[in-house]
Amino acid sequence: MATYHLTVNGQRKEVKVDPSTPLLWVLREELKMTGTKYGCGISVCGACTVHLDGVATRSCVVPISLLGNRRIVTIEGIGSDPVGRVVQEAWVEKDVVQCGYCQSGQIMSACALLKANPKPTDANIEESMGGNLCRCAAYVRIRQAIKDASKRLA
Repeated sequence: MATYHLTVNGQRKEVKVDPSTPLLWVLREELKMTGTKYGCGISVCGACTVHLDGVATRSCVVPISLLGNRRIVTIEGIGSDPVGRVVQEAWVEKDVVQCGYCQSGQIMSACALLKANPKPTDANIEESMGGNLCRCAAYVRIRQAIKDASKRLA
């Protein structure tokens, strides 16, 4: 066990965990932030996506010991960011969510995309969002929500 000091959604947190514990489990089990979901555990589905220093990252494969001083933003904190707020509003307006399980990861990836590329093409969206799986196949509405958010941010 080791003690780690994290900055999560702008707040300092302290946890005492095994150094090999994935960030996902630190968020969910230690910090009780359950918006970030467990999907596959091998970085394939995207349900566990968070931002590490602004980069969309699969938290299921990042051991806590490798985080250092990086800033962590989760779905619980993305709404305080202007891009995150607009993306969340577009998600609601386009009625993207069906079962909702993958949506926190989808939103986190969409926010990272729009911060890196405020005017993405369909190909850009496909490339950036391709690693986020949706069992309900809401991909068309996800793309529409990203395009709507892009227009609002312009």
